[in-house]
Amino acid sequence: MLFRLLDNWRAPAPDAGKIAWIKEWEFAHRGLHAPGVPENSSGAFADAIRRGMGIECDIQRSRDGRAMVFHDWGLDRLTDLSGPVAKLDAAQLEEVRLSGSNDAIQSLPRFLDQVGGQVPVLIELKSAYDRRINSLCMEVHRALEGYQGKYGVMSFDPRVSRWFSAHAPRTVRGLVLKDRDFRGPLGPAKRRLAMWHARPDFLACDVRDLPSAFIAAQRGRGVPVASWTVKTAELHTVALENVDALISEGEGLV
Repeated sequence: MLFRLLDNWRAPAPDAGKIAWIKEWEFAHRGLHAPGVPENSSGAFADAIRRGMGIECDIQRSRDGRAMVFHDWGLDRLTDLSGPVAKLDAAQLEEVRLSGSNDAIQSLPRFLDQVGGQVPVLIELKSAYDRRINSLCMEVHRALEGYQGKYGVMSFDPRVSRWFSAHAPRTVRGLVLKDRDFRGPLGPAKRRLAMWHARPDFLACDVRDLPSAFIAAQRGRGVPVASWTVKTAELHTVALENVDALISEGEGLV
Protein backbone atom coordinates (compact mmCIF):
# COMPACT_ATOMS: atom_id res chain seq x y z
CA MET A 1 0.00 0.00 0.00
CA LEU A 2 2.83 2.42 0.85
CA PHE A 3 4.54 1.89 -2.52
CA ARG A 4 1.24 2.40 -4.35
CA LEU A 5 0.69 5.70 -2.55
CA LEU A 6 4.23 6.82 -3.34
CA ASP A 7 3.89 5.75 -6.97
CA ASN A 8 0.63 7.68 -7.32
CA TRP A 9 2.31 10.77 -5.87
CA ARG A 10 5.64 10.68 -7.70
CA ALA A 11 4.52 9.11 -11.01
CA PRO A 12 0.75 9.53 -11.35
CA ALA A 13 -1.15 7.24 -13.70
CA PRO A 14 -2.13 8.98 -16.95
CA ASP A 15 -5.60 9.94 -18.02
CA ALA A 16 -7.10 6.76 -19.47
CA GLY A 17 -8.25 8.49 -22.65
CA LYS A 18 -4.74 9.71 -23.41
CA ILE A 19 -3.22 6.25 -23.62
CA ALA A 20 -6.14 3.96 -24.48
CA TRP A 21 -4.89 3.46 -28.05
CA ILE A 22 -1.72 1.70 -26.89
CA LYS A 23 -3.80 -1.24 -25.67
CA GLU A 24 -5.52 -1.64 -29.04
CA TRP A 25 -2.47 -2.48 -31.16
CA GLU A 26 0.37 -4.91 -31.63
CA PHE A 27 3.57 -3.16 -32.72
CA ALA A 28 6.07 -4.44 -35.26
CA HIS A 29 9.53 -4.22 -33.68
CA ARG A 30 11.61 -1.95 -35.94
CA GLY A 31 8.99 -2.50 -38.60
CA LEU A 32 8.01 -5.80 -40.17
CA HIS A 33 11.55 -6.81 -41.11
CA ALA A 34 12.68 -10.09 -42.66
CA PRO A 35 15.46 -11.32 -44.94
CA GLY A 36 15.83 -8.71 -47.67
CA VAL A 37 13.78 -6.19 -45.69
CA PRO A 38 16.07 -4.61 -43.06
CA GLU A 39 14.94 -3.37 -39.67
CA ASN A 40 13.94 0.30 -39.46
CA SER A 41 13.67 0.49 -43.25
CA SER A 42 10.95 2.05 -45.34
CA GLY A 43 10.16 -1.43 -46.68
CA ALA A 44 9.72 -2.83 -43.18
CA PHE A 45 7.46 0.06 -42.25
CA ALA A 46 5.40 -0.33 -45.43
CA ASP A 47 4.88 -4.04 -44.72
CA ALA A 48 3.75 -3.27 -41.15
CA ILE A 49 1.25 -0.73 -42.45
CA ARG A 50 -0.09 -3.21 -44.99
CA ARG A 51 -0.51 -5.78 -42.23
CA GLY A 52 -2.34 -3.28 -40.03
CA MET A 53 0.26 -3.24 -37.26
CA GLY A 54 1.59 -0.39 -35.19
CA ILE A 55 5.28 0.42 -35.64
CA GLU A 56 8.11 0.66 -33.13
CA CYS A 57 11.24 2.42 -34.36
CA ASP A 58 14.50 3.83 -33.01
CA ILE A 59 16.05 7.28 -33.16
CA GLN A 60 19.72 8.25 -33.23
CA ARG A 61 21.14 11.76 -33.49
CA SER A 62 23.17 12.81 -36.53
CA ARG A 63 26.23 15.04 -36.28
CA ASP A 64 24.16 18.10 -37.19
CA GLY A 65 21.49 17.28 -34.61
CA ARG A 66 18.81 15.67 -36.77
CA ALA A 67 16.68 12.75 -35.59
CA MET A 68 17.46 9.69 -37.73
CA VAL A 69 15.61 6.36 -37.76
CA PHE A 70 18.35 3.89 -36.84
CA HIS A 71 18.95 1.56 -33.91
CA ASP A 72 22.68 1.07 -33.38
CA TRP A 73 25.24 3.60 -32.22
CA GLY A 74 27.47 2.44 -35.08
CA LEU A 75 26.86 1.82 -38.79
CA ASP A 76 28.76 -1.48 -38.98
CA ARG A 77 25.99 -4.07 -38.44
CA LEU A 78 23.33 -2.62 -40.70
CA THR A 79 25.25 -0.90 -43.51
CA ASP A 80 28.40 -1.31 -45.56
CA LEU A 81 30.01 1.58 -43.68
CA SER A 82 31.62 1.67 -40.26
CA GLY A 83 31.93 4.19 -37.48
CA PRO A 84 29.46 6.08 -35.28
CA VAL A 85 26.17 7.37 -36.64
CA ALA A 86 26.86 10.66 -34.87
CA LYS A 87 29.93 11.29 -37.05
CA LEU A 88 27.81 11.93 -40.17
CA ASP A 89 25.36 14.72 -40.99
CA ALA A 90 21.73 13.90 -41.77
CA ALA A 91 22.18 14.47 -45.51
CA GLN A 92 25.06 11.99 -45.55
CA LEU A 93 23.13 9.40 -43.55
CA GLU A 94 20.18 9.65 -45.92
CA GLU A 95 22.52 8.46 -48.69
CA VAL A 96 23.58 5.37 -46.71
CA ARG A 97 21.89 2.18 -47.92
CA LEU A 98 20.79 -0.45 -45.44
CA SER A 99 22.50 -3.77 -46.13
CA GLY A 100 20.57 -6.14 -48.38
CA SER A 101 18.17 -3.54 -49.75
CA ASN A 102 17.82 -0.33 -51.72
CA ASP A 103 16.36 1.49 -48.70
CA ALA A 104 18.40 4.27 -47.14
CA ILE A 105 18.43 5.53 -43.56
CA GLN A 106 15.46 7.84 -43.03
CA SER A 107 15.08 11.01 -41.03
CA LEU A 108 12.24 11.06 -38.52
CA PRO A 109 10.21 13.58 -40.59
CA ARG A 110 10.49 11.35 -43.66
CA PHE A 111 9.39 8.33 -41.61
CA LEU A 112 6.38 10.25 -40.30
CA ASP A 113 5.49 11.29 -43.84
CA GLN A 114 5.55 7.63 -44.88
CA VAL A 115 3.33 6.48 -42.00
CA GLY A 116 0.99 9.46 -42.35
CA GLY A 117 -1.13 8.48 -39.36
CA GLN A 118 -2.20 5.16 -40.90
CA VAL A 119 -1.01 3.24 -37.82
CA PRO A 120 0.30 4.35 -34.42
CA VAL A 121 4.04 4.58 -33.78
CA LEU A 122 6.25 4.13 -30.74
CA ILE A 123 9.49 6.09 -31.12
CA GLU A 124 12.41 5.00 -28.94
CA LEU A 125 15.08 7.65 -28.40
CA LYS A 126 18.49 6.06 -27.98
CA SER A 127 20.33 7.79 -25.18
CA ALA A 128 23.46 7.34 -23.09
CA TYR A 129 23.84 8.73 -19.60
CA ASP A 130 27.07 10.52 -20.50
CA ARG A 131 25.28 12.51 -23.22
CA ARG A 132 22.91 15.43 -23.04
CA ILE A 133 19.37 14.67 -24.10
CA ASN A 134 17.84 18.12 -24.58
CA SER A 135 18.79 18.60 -28.23
CA LEU A 136 17.58 15.17 -29.34
CA CYS A 137 14.31 15.52 -27.42
CA MET A 138 13.75 18.96 -28.92
CA GLU A 139 14.44 17.68 -32.44
CA VAL A 140 11.98 14.81 -32.00
CA HIS A 141 9.39 17.19 -30.55
CA ARG A 142 9.79 19.54 -33.53
CA ALA A 143 9.37 16.67 -35.98
CA LEU A 144 6.17 15.59 -34.24
CA GLU A 145 4.58 19.03 -34.09
CA GLY A 146 1.48 18.99 -36.24
CA TYR A 147 1.62 15.22 -36.82
CA GLN A 148 -1.95 13.91 -36.86
CA GLY A 149 -1.38 10.21 -36.11
CA LYS A 150 -1.15 8.41 -32.78
CA TYR A 151 2.37 8.33 -31.36
CA GLY A 152 4.37 7.84 -28.21
CA VAL A 153 8.01 8.46 -27.35
CA MET A 154 10.02 6.24 -25.03
CA SER A 155 13.52 5.55 -23.80
CA PHE A 156 15.57 3.56 -21.31
CA ASP A 157 16.82 6.95 -20.11
CA PRO A 158 14.29 8.38 -17.62
CA ARG A 159 15.48 11.88 -18.48
CA VAL A 160 13.78 11.59 -21.88
CA SER A 161 10.31 10.94 -20.48
CA ARG A 162 10.94 13.65 -17.88
CA TRP A 163 11.85 16.13 -20.63
CA PHE A 164 8.60 15.49 -22.49
CA SER A 165 6.65 15.67 -19.23
CA ALA A 166 8.06 19.16 -18.66
CA HIS A 167 8.18 20.54 -22.22
CA ALA A 168 5.53 18.62 -24.18
CA PRO A 169 3.10 17.18 -21.61
CA ARG A 170 0.51 16.23 -24.24
CA THR A 171 2.99 13.81 -25.79
CA VAL A 172 2.48 10.20 -24.68
CA ARG A 173 5.76 9.18 -23.09
CA GLY A 174 7.15 5.88 -21.85
CA LEU A 175 9.98 4.41 -19.80
CA VAL A 176 11.66 1.25 -21.13
CA LEU A 177 12.76 -1.21 -18.44
CA LYS A 178 14.70 -4.44 -18.12
CA ASP A 179 15.54 -6.18 -14.87
CA ARG A 180 19.20 -6.62 -15.88
CA ASP A 181 19.65 -2.88 -15.38
CA PHE A 182 18.46 -3.12 -11.78
CA ARG A 183 20.42 -6.01 -10.31
CA GLY A 184 21.57 -6.25 -6.72
CA PRO A 185 19.90 -5.44 -3.41
CA LEU A 186 19.30 -1.82 -4.39
CA GLY A 187 17.92 -2.72 -7.83
CA PRO A 188 14.20 -2.51 -6.99
CA ALA A 189 14.70 0.87 -5.34
CA LYS A 190 16.65 2.18 -8.34
CA ARG A 191 13.92 0.99 -10.69
CA ARG A 192 11.29 2.84 -8.73
CA LEU A 193 13.42 5.99 -8.56
CA ALA A 194 13.84 5.82 -12.35
CA MET A 195 10.08 5.62 -12.77
CA TRP A 196 9.48 8.47 -10.34
CA HIS A 197 11.96 10.64 -12.21
CA ALA A 198 10.52 9.73 -15.62
CA ARG A 199 6.85 10.27 -14.71
CA PRO A 200 5.83 8.09 -17.69
CA ASP A 201 2.42 7.55 -19.23
CA PHE A 202 3.32 3.93 -19.98
CA LEU A 203 6.05 1.37 -19.37
CA ALA A 204 7.74 -0.99 -21.82
CA CYS A 205 9.30 -4.04 -20.20
CA ASP A 206 11.49 -6.92 -21.34
CA VAL A 207 9.19 -9.89 -22.01
CA ARG A 208 11.82 -12.15 -20.42
CA ASP A 209 11.14 -10.45 -17.07
CA LEU A 210 7.49 -11.56 -17.02
CA PRO A 211 5.56 -12.33 -14.93
CA SER A 212 6.53 -9.45 -12.66
CA ALA A 213 4.94 -8.23 -9.43
CA PHE A 214 6.19 -4.71 -10.18
CA ILE A 215 4.60 -4.68 -13.64
CA ALA A 216 1.36 -6.10 -12.28
CA ALA A 217 1.26 -3.38 -9.63
CA GLN A 218 1.74 -0.62 -12.20
CA ARG A 219 -0.99 -2.01 -14.44
CA GLY A 220 -3.23 -2.26 -11.39
CA ARG A 221 -3.01 1.46 -10.81
CA GLY A 222 -3.75 2.33 -14.45
CA VAL A 223 -0.33 2.52 -16.12
CA PRO A 224 -0.38 0.54 -19.40
CA VAL A 225 2.54 -1.74 -20.14
CA ALA A 226 3.97 -2.87 -23.47
CA SER A 227 6.45 -5.73 -23.73
CA TRP A 228 9.46 -6.23 -26.01
CA THR A 229 10.74 -8.13 -27.86
CA VAL A 230 8.19 -10.89 -28.40
CA LYS A 231 10.06 -13.28 -30.73
CA THR A 232 8.37 -16.66 -30.22
CA ALA A 233 4.88 -18.08 -29.88
CA GLU A 234 5.67 -18.98 -26.27
CA LEU A 235 6.68 -15.42 -25.43
CA HIS A 236 3.58 -14.20 -27.24
CA THR A 237 1.44 -16.21 -24.81
CA VAL A 238 3.39 -14.94 -21.80
CA ALA A 239 3.02 -11.33 -22.95
CA LEU A 240 -0.71 -11.64 -23.58
CA GLU A 241 -1.17 -12.83 -20.01
CA ASN A 242 0.86 -10.06 -18.39
CA VAL A 243 0.86 -6.81 -20.39
CA ASP A 244 -1.40 -4.57 -22.46
CA ALA A 245 0.50 -4.32 -25.77
CA LEU A 246 3.08 -6.41 -27.59
CA ILE A 247 6.16 -5.26 -29.52
CA SER A 248 6.87 -8.28 -31.70
CA GLU A 249 8.95 -9.69 -34.50
CA GLY A 250 9.51 -12.98 -36.30
CA GLU A 251 7.66 -15.97 -34.87
CA GLY A 252 6.25 -13.79 -32.09
CA LEU A 253 3.94 -11.98 -34.50
CA VAL A 254 0.26 -12.87 -34.44
